[in-house]
Amino acid sequence: MFSRIARPQAINIVGNVARNFSVSAQNNRKVAVMGASGGIGQPLSLLMKNSPLVTELSLYDIVHTPGVAADLSHIESPAKVTGYVGPDQLDASLKGCEVVVIPAGVPRKPGMTRDDLFNTNASIVANLAKACALNCPDAMICIISNPVNSTVPIAAEVYKKAGADPSRIFGVTTLDVVRANTFIAELKGLDPSTVNCPVIGGHAGITIIPLISNCTPAVQFPADELKALTERIQDAGTEVVKAKAGAGSATLSMAYAGARFAISMIKAMNGEAGVVECAFVSSTVTEASYFSTPLVLGPNGMEKNLGLGSLSAFESELVTAALPELKKSIKKGEDFVANM
Repeated sequence: MFSRIARPQAINIVGNVARNFSVSAQNNRKVAVMGASGGIGQPLSLLMKNSPLVTELSLYDIVHTPGVAADLSHIESPAKVTGYVGPDQLDASLKGCEVVVIPAGVPRKPGMTRDDLFNTNASIVANLAKACALNCPDAMICIISNPVNSTVPIAAEVYKKAGADPSRIFGVTTLDVVRANTFIAELKGLDPSTVNCPVIGGHAGITIIPLISNCTPAVQFPADELKALTERIQDAGTEVVKAKAGAGSATLSMAYAGARFAISMIKAMNGEAGVVECAFVSSTVTEASYFSTPLVLGPNGMEKNLGLGSLSAFESELVTAALPELKKSIKKGEDFVANM
């Protein structure tokens, strides 16, 4: 079992948030959102603008970013917002950034898997990673663009080619944790803000492994309910895609999860102790070279990998089933960069 660690508080997006916090300016950070005009990028940018931990917000996309930036700049929070548009302004958008969040790419549509997004999003992530390695190599890179199981290895391989440190690259799997917390709370009649269920593995289908046996507070389900709950968490992205009937994929919940992870990262960079989030990173925990586990975050990124924890027999079977698919996706990303 993991030690009982307080989960990050829900993001406060109501009222004059910046006025309710006293934060030293030296601990504030410059954050970039790459893909800021998109379905995830806009609400994510709103949440980051709303955080008192953000001093400057740099928004980049290939279209419409100046308008998004102008709109956000009217909000009464301290962060200065600047919009950058098009390849010619990519480098400038990253100068001096300490946290870079990347939701850029095309969304899933009905019938599409995350792998169907690969060819388009792989090139986008590779180009953005190259720009990050050149312009802000010490920044924490938080990758949302799907398929995360492949895009994180892509970014890491690009960093290696550029001579930059890939240990600061994180695949944001926080949405799986958020969903697990919510679904467990619904079934048990709990306040979802008090539930913390680690989710390990990857960020697609059977590679998503909720550790319900490690949930805080402790919960139990009959075998059939446990199986159904696990499958719902694994397939929750498709649930949203179907519900939107061709109008897109999970954008608002993903923006919330991305902002939660980025704000946790900033808190850890500022020296706050005990900040833990699950993320998909380079790993030796399993035979897969990348794996999501709970991480203790610190000023330089990952301070400690908490590993798998104590798994139930059911969860061990899930890990075994996930590894072949996970390794295949990782290799696909690595091969993409090798063949660039």
